[in-house]
Amino acid sequence: MVKDFVVAIELGSSKITGIAGRKNADGSITILAVVKEDSRQCIRKGVIYNIDKTCACLSNIIERLRQQLRTEIAQVYIGVGGQSIRSIKNVIVRSFDKEEIVTQQIVDELMDTNRAMSYPDQEILYAEAQEYRVGTQHQLDPVGIPCTHLEGNILNILWRKSFYKNLNLCFETAGIPIADMLLAPLMLADSVLTESEKRIGCMLVDLGADTTTVSVYYKNILRHLAVIPLGGNNITKDISSLQLEESDAERLKLQYGSAWTDEAELDTAEMIPIDTDRSVEKRKFLEIIEGRVQEIIENVKSQVPGEYADRLLGGIIITGGGANLRNIDRAFRIYTKMEKVRIARSVTCTINTSDADIKSENCMMNTILGLLARGNMNCAGKDLTEATKNIFEDDALTEGEHQEQRPPRKPGETERGVIPTGKEMEQAEAERISKERANGSNTGDDNDVDSEDGDKGDSRPSNNIFSKIVGGFKKFVIQIVNDKTD
Repeated sequence: MVKDFVVAIELGSSKITGIAGRKNADGSITILAVVKEDSRQCIRKGVIYNIDKTCACLSNIIERLRQQLRTEIAQVYIGVGGQSIRSIKNVIVRSFDKEEIVTQQIVDELMDTNRAMSYPDQEILYAEAQEYRVGTQHQLDPVGIPCTHLEGNILNILWRKSFYKNLNLCFETAGIPIADMLLAPLMLADSVLTESEKRIGCMLVDLGADTTTVSVYYKNILRHLAVIPLGGNNITKDISSLQLEESDAERLKLQYGSAWTDEAELDTAEMIPIDTDRSVEKRKFLEIIEGRVQEIIENVKSQVPGEYADRLLGGIIITGGGANLRNIDRAFRIYTKMEKVRIARSVTCTINTSDADIKSENCMMNTILGLLARGNMNCAGKDLTEATKNIFEDDALTEGEHQEQRPPRKPGETERGVIPTGKEMEQAEAERISKERANGSNTGDDNDVDSEDGDKGDSRPSNNIFSKIVGGFKKFVIQIVNDKTD
């Protein structure tokens, strides 16, 4: 059983993925378990629309992880993304009566004022500080600079309140404690982008099933985040217009599809078999795919803020399931006019795993691995075998444990107390007989017996054989004790 690991869950439009991994001292991550559940009936464009089915998927994810790990799961990290999120800029202004030196407290107050902003049906999920305007200058860090006017430019990441409510409801109903909600696009960027790319400026494009997420970075700061409601499934549905089942359309897309094909490379007479009886011209098939790809790329390009259009020297980084489409990088170069394009097939840190999807570096596991890398709290609970032990076992002590905890006995002490001496027994017997005589009771030694009500003076004689035996035994014991004492 593994005692220390992190668990992360990504809610995608095509599948919900759960992963458990252990962080090693050298910075690598060892994957312990990976499970997936189909989410097409409960999540659309990254947003939950069927709570019951989502709860069922989450419960199955946790149960399968528990069985593989042989350990209870105490908490999980969640990746938040999809069409529910968007970014919006905000400016907070602070003026001073006289010149003051900007302190960290003043900067924190600006951020607190920003977080107090309200948006209709939305709330702030994350806030990224941009440059600060100190007087007439722009600074990344204004602390220590004197000024009379300070402006904080902040990028707020918003999400719909209904999404937050449904997400919490699903995990609460499934009985899964949440360690933290993480913004999935940020975790993805941290796991696939290099420091150089973030610093000199780049655009990260995550081509998902139902959505395409665009993140723009410059000087190590997130400058823009947008989610486009177009993805790989739109290409598949377009191919389905050829009177195909979506499963067949997806298979043909992966087998014969291409995001861009040079006219000189295309054989106009070539046919693509649809089934045993039908086929389609390859030119027509590729035109369908290329038309939708061009639309997606044009939407991606339009998301770059004008002030950064010529500053993204790091180029375009593509990842996600859609990055597996043949010549997708070539299509981005042609339609965006940017020569520097690369496909991020895996994360930057070392991953130790036997999972086929992770080992194949097919771009589809990068987000969940980014979530796993960010988690820093232990998610392991009790061993499953411990949960089935006797519920009294923890409180029960063995005989040896009782003896160890019992204080040492005093000389002459037993479990029932201190053994009386012979003279003490004789004195006690004499006092009892004297008390009974004073109360008018029969104190004959032969029929002498203790009464349950003796303390009340209600001692009744008994002449049966048992009483005589008890009386004789008492005399015998007293005589022996006296002999030893003398």
